[in-house]
Amino acid sequence: MFGMIAKLTASPGKREQFIEVLTASASKMPGCFSYIVARDAADENVLWVTEVWDSAASHKASLSLPAVQAAVSHAKALVAAFERVALTSPVQELGLGFP
Repeated sequence: MFGMIAKLTASPGKREQFIEVLTASASKMPGCFSYIVARDAADENVLWVTEVWDSAASHKASLSLPAVQAAVSHAKALVAAFERVALTSPVQELGLGFP
């Protein structure tokens, strides 16, 4: 298993639009068990993205998918900062259905 937690800071007033871009590109990514986009409770511009993949290779391959490439291109105008907070090795899940 491969996991990643990222902190994304949207440009002021662009968080909801950024959510739309992130979630539109997240369907049908081979090897992706979970892709969660969450609003930060304290900062109106921050989003947290938590991902669970079958492997780091599947995550890397997803970056070349046309839908993901389009989202990255569109998101550049909406993002103020990107921080990869942690790479993880998921060991337990509840309700997601991965092995």
